[in-house]
Amino acid sequence: MKWINKSLYELTHDELYDILKLRVEVFVVEQNCPYPEIDGYDQKSFHIFAQDSEGIMAYCRVIPPGVKFQEASIGRVITHERTRRTGIGTEMLQYTLNDIAQRWNHPSVKIEAQAHLQAFYGNCGFKTISDEFLEDGIPHVEMIFHPK
Repeated sequence: MKWINKSLYELTHDELYDILKLRVEVFVVEQNCPYPEIDGYDQKSFHIFAQDSEGIMAYCRVIPPGVKFQEASIGRVITHERTRRTGIGTEMLQYTLNDIAQRWNHPSVKIEAQAHLQAFYGNCGFKTISDEFLEDGIPHVEMIFHPK
């Protein structure tokens, strides 16, 4: 499988459409959470995804250090329903963490994770650093990744 890694301005129209469609399908429709999906970070971010003939299999965006947090940040982490529980999410995070380390030589990564996904992110090396808080009505926690 090949991971695609592009800035917003490098994405084709079809890639951008497919990314936004999947983000809305999962975060707005599936999770029944109306919120401002277009939040002003996409233009400054890198968009990492894998696709096959059926569309995007997994996606996340990487916000550079100093834009949202002092650290780099990974967000909008999605696996398409048909690829969940296949290991693709873990593979994507490993690829993304390696890319961040190479791109910025900035090893720490901070995320705001849905609270029920703490074990998933924990298995990828993230540590919870906050109490639960509500973000758009969904419990979240802040987590940090420091390489060993």
